[in-house]
Amino acid sequence: QVQLVESGGGLVQPGGSLRLSCAASISIFSIYVMGWYRQAPGKERELVATITRGGNTDYADSVKGRFTISRDNAKNPVYLQMNSLKPEDTAVYYCYVRTSSADYWGRGTQVTVSS
Repeated sequence: QVQLVESGGGLVQPGGSLRLSCAASISIFSIYVMGWYRQAPGKERELVATITRGGNTDYADSVKGRFTISRDNAKNPVYLQMNSLKPEDTAVYYCYVRTSSADYWGRGTQVTVSS
């Protein structure tokens, strides 16, 4: 059973920063894509950022220039550095992994941006 464990969420003031981490209990060689999605109350889950095995990245327009996704190819964590946070970034953030056989999701970590 693949497990994804997120950490790093919390409460931050507007303009602040947070760094999310996700560790996957799966060989890095099995992973095609890792990424982050988020879901705000009353809204659909949406893509935040993804990174492929080769290092190609993709971002939602709303976070470009503020968020950076990265991964450690020696291990398998994926990180999301979030800067210049806005109240509209408030959501539950979910780690995501795509392998050759299935997609996996973490349980989510709450990010709240509020003064």
